[in-house]
Amino acid sequence: MNEVNNWNSLEKLNSISKYPTALITKIFENVSEGIMITDKHKKIEMVNPAFEFVTGYKRDEVIGKTPAVLQSGVHELPFYLNMWEKIRQEGIWQGEIWNRRKTGDVYPEWLTIVGVTNDAGEISNYCGIFTDLSERKIVENELEKRLLTDSLTDVSNRFAYIERMDSLLESTSAISHSVQHAVYFLDLDRFKQINDTLGHAVGDTILIEIATRLQTLLKNKDIIARYGGDEFIITLTNVKNVREAAKFAEQIIQVIEQPMDINGQNIFISTSIGISMYPVDGESTEQLTHCADKAMTYSKKNGRNGYSFYFDELQTDSQRVLLLDSELRKAIDEREFELYFQPKIEMDNEQIQGLEALVRWNSESLGFVSPAEFIPYAEETGLIIPLSEIIIEKACEAVIKLQQFGLKIPIAINISSIHFKQSNFLESVQVILERYNTPANNFEIEVTERTVMNSATETVSKLVRLKQLGFKISIDDFGTGYSSLSYLVRFPLDCLKIDRSFIQHISSLDEKQAVVDAIIQMSHRLKMKVVAEGVEQAQQVDILRKMNCDIIQGYYYSKPLPLDELLEFIEFWEIEHQGRK
Repeated sequence: MNEVNNWNSLEKLNSISKYPTALITKIFENVSEGIMITDKHKKIEMVNPAFEFVTGYKRDEVIGKTPAVLQSGVHELPFYLNMWEKIRQEGIWQGEIWNRRKTGDVYPEWLTIVGVTNDAGEISNYCGIFTDLSERKIVENELEKRLLTDSLTDVSNRFAYIERMDSLLESTSAISHSVQHAVYFLDLDRFKQINDTLGHAVGDTILIEIATRLQTLLKNKDIIARYGGDEFIITLTNVKNVREAAKFAEQIIQVIEQPMDINGQNIFISTSIGISMYPVDGESTEQLTHCADKAMTYSKKNGRNGYSFYFDELQTDSQRVLLLDSELRKAIDEREFELYFQPKIEMDNEQIQGLEALVRWNSESLGFVSPAEFIPYAEETGLIIPLSEIIIEKACEAVIKLQQFGLKIPIAINISSIHFKQSNFLESVQVILERYNTPANNFEIEVTERTVMNSATETVSKLVRLKQLGFKISIDDFGTGYSSLSYLVRFPLDCLKIDRSFIQHISSLDEKQAVVDAIIQMSHRLKMKVVAEGVEQAQQVDILRKMNCDIIQGYYYSKPLPLDELLEFIEFWEIEHQGRK
């Protein structure tokens, strides 16, 4: 019966062809390309043996069905709509498409679909002719792999590393300015001596073993390459802080210095490592590689078998980390920290709506230490809890002094997620407030977006309790995490702070402006006020005013100030704006 159907379809095609049916049949049955013929309603009427071989479907399994039986799920509906629209307009479509075999395997093919018309010019059939591209793709992938892979060690080569790094940095800059990556430039110590004394074959064996060992330390998104000769380069992605970067360098040293059994002989080798950090040391692959290479040279000059961070203004190395630990513990014991305060300005009346407390540390041994350095380290070591308690205490002291000058301005305190998650967090805060006899309504608690999105049930309970005590609640750094505004309605929030990474580009990037506008409008719908932080330019203020942003914070109005300078600023501000009260 199938043979009769096929013959009838061939007869139909023959009616519009000058060639004999027998010739068409011969071609149809023996070409290597798969052929499928449908009626005008796209019901399959005939397939050839090559179709059966490629797809795995027999004729009687597809006759009467539509080509949708082969769809892979790879392409969206618009792909198919556009394809058939082109056939309708031009009578033909061809291109690469992914289809599915009967076994479920997805494969690529080059497909041509032609609309066959009758004497009246009406579509009577569709003819699809396709070539399986699977083997060609395998060959192409193998060739590409050879072009991008070091033939000796089977890791990426220099060209592939640069390509992957460029892609990584491009995607990182588009997503968030708070993400850090670490680049490690490795040079094997005295490798030339090994090559000269033991031969290049042994040297090659060592390089292969080093590459294998290094790969055991990496995660999926990390990048490793043989940069040339006895040099390797690694990118550790999404590094939390400098301490984590240093710890990974120590792991590299440990894994490399393990003895290698080569031809029954133990061979020991070491490496000198230079480290650069994105985005501090550079925002391009070339800059980061150059800085890591310079740091590696410095490391090699200072004893080998060690690592050095690239240093310019901030000289961070392993010795500094050890010194930072001891000095930070001492500073906590002696309460050496100071709070600086940055005003938050109400846009409607240009009055000071509040202050954000920002911790500063000027160490006798280390000098001024950036919060970007000591806070992440404090979080990693658990020292953030006593440090946070000191900050809350000093904020209470500041409230008392402000009240002595007749000022009642709420102070916002940043709470670390580690401190917030402690089971006794609420009790410790209450104890401090009672000790200073300071009501909670003098303060605003700022927690990050990531903090509230984790352990949501427990978080809601704590935030509700803080509200009951009298605190205002703000979400800090909004836009850097993965939450949605509609989800935040679950939390008892008063205010939302848009991350500075959006504000910095609001004047130049339309997409950043659109995001900020959307956040402001939706926040207002959720009865939350909006703070734009990191505002530095008059143009940014004008844009935010047009968007009805509630509060502005940033260097445009004032940098963070110590308390005495803050009092002078408030006095000056009130004189300048007294007519607007």
